[in-house]
Amino acid sequence: MTTPSGQISRWTRHFPPVTWLAEYRSGWLRPDAIAGITLAAYAIPVSLAYAALAGLPPQVGIYGYMLGGIGYALLGSSRQLAVGPTSAISLMIAATVGTLAGGDAGKYAEIVSLAACAVALLCFISWLFKLSVLVRLVSDSILVGFKAGAGLTIIMSQLPSLFGVAGGGHNFFDRAVKLAGQLGNINWLVLAIGAIALLLLLLGERRLLGKPVGLTIMALSIVVATLLGLPALGVPVTGTIPEGLPAIGIPRFGLLEPDELFPLAAGCVLLAYIEGVSAARSFAAKHGYALDVRQEFLGLGAANLVVAFGHGYPVAGGLSQSAVNDSAGARTPLALVICSVTLALCLLFFTGLLTNLPKAVLAAIVFAAVYRLVDIRALLRMWKVSRIDFYAAVIALVAVLLLGILQGVLLAAIASIVLLLARASRPNVAFLGRLPGTGRYSDNARHEGVQPLVGVIAFRPEASLLYINAETILEAVLDALLRSADTRLVVCDLSASPYIDLAGARMLRDLYEELASRHIAFCIVGAHAQLRDLLRAEGLAEKTDSGHWLRSLDSVLGDSQSGDAQGMT
Repeated sequence: MTTPSGQISRWTRHFPPVTWLAEYRSGWLRPDAIAGITLAAYAIPVSLAYAALAGLPPQVGIYGYMLGGIGYALLGSSRQLAVGPTSAISLMIAATVGTLAGGDAGKYAEIVSLAACAVALLCFISWLFKLSVLVRLVSDSILVGFKAGAGLTIIMSQLPSLFGVAGGGHNFFDRAVKLAGQLGNINWLVLAIGAIALLLLLLGERRLLGKPVGLTIMALSIVVATLLGLPALGVPVTGTIPEGLPAIGIPRFGLLEPDELFPLAAGCVLLAYIEGVSAARSFAAKHGYALDVRQEFLGLGAANLVVAFGHGYPVAGGLSQSAVNDSAGARTPLALVICSVTLALCLLFFTGLLTNLPKAVLAAIVFAAVYRLVDIRALLRMWKVSRIDFYAAVIALVAVLLLGILQGVLLAAIASIVLLLARASRPNVAFLGRLPGTGRYSDNARHEGVQPLVGVIAFRPEASLLYINAETILEAVLDALLRSADTRLVVCDLSASPYIDLAGARMLRDLYEELASRHIAFCIVGAHAQLRDLLRAEGLAEKTDSGHWLRSLDSVLGDSQSGDAQGMT
């Protein structure tokens, strides 16, 4: 029976502030405050840029950082993760919601809030059913390709703003074709502003690490645009940004059918969880505390629920903003709360200063934030080390470029699972020989000088025996039989097989029957407990000597060589 204290402990685990507030030290307040203000300085230019990327008013991006941070601080388990709009989710929103809204700006804003609410619901369902294990099925190679495709797509979407042309198009290649046709209409003043801003951002990123470079460049561009009257010269600017905090309200339900809404929400959850947990794990390891990957669903869900009530759009934890938060000294999620308070003050009193912010500068900020997503070195390393991983990455990259972020991420998830199954379906089957002067055995194909076994085929499947690979293993053994003369014994070493299913057990039974028809003895060694249970259930205890199942390969072959293997059939 669970004690009341045990129940309290279990539920407080799902409310992390109980833990970190109990451990809070007065000396942490100053670094948390500095980190919160620094994060706000980073968030203002980035959130304005990402809101524009998502096709939303600029202040909506600030809402995401302000409200998302409060929600995550309540239920998230990371102490350094910073939550807000991200480039990939912003582009996914722009590519998907535009079609669903049908050109209605009011409906567009309502749909993105509803999407954030759906993300929160899916996060809660994922937490309830412990679905973090499913998200881990997306491989690192798939993520490399997906990020590269997303980075290229986002960059292509921002080039029209840098060049001062209209742009257009539905995917990377369509946008590239349309941009190429508009190059004759480049606004050279806009291009100069964007290029200078981008150059300063890249230089500041390398030489002024941890400083609010983006905010400084944004402020300088506003001053220059105001003094030189750039808006009157045709340079696009953000315009008036409404003052005040977001109105709190329940998202309007019934705007979309579930089959329209939940694919978008599922894509956002997949992106948000993978990126957020990857970043959170790195900071947890750095600072020496445990990260609850299941709890992260609640933290992400709370962040999106609060954002939905504030008429924002889906948010996630990102590596870049979290790195800013960490490098500024954040000790606890209180830094996120201080960041939110700072952003609230800016919304109340300082939005008028952003009126003359050139859009080309926002495009440069996005460009500087996402170009690192295109990791050419990682792709080249895959080409050299593992071609199958390289091909998986290319599938994800091309899917994003052709189909867009939402369809690309879903296809990438499917490709990751197919890749996993493809690898499992073709395990290495090691045909063993004796290492000279020892009682150990090794793969003939991988080690030179291994002594072949005369009249014996010993094989070791280096994977679990499952329905997807059982036929492959059987074919490999039968092929070895065709190449071997005077075989009198076949030994299956299951020491490298942690699991076996019914199809795997039946494969061993089929192998026994095939060998029996050729008057060849069959023996199983190195079987673990679960394997032995299923082998007995399949009737192999009567067909092979179950006494050998626990023995080592060397002991059984020793009996065979001394003439004591008569009972192995």
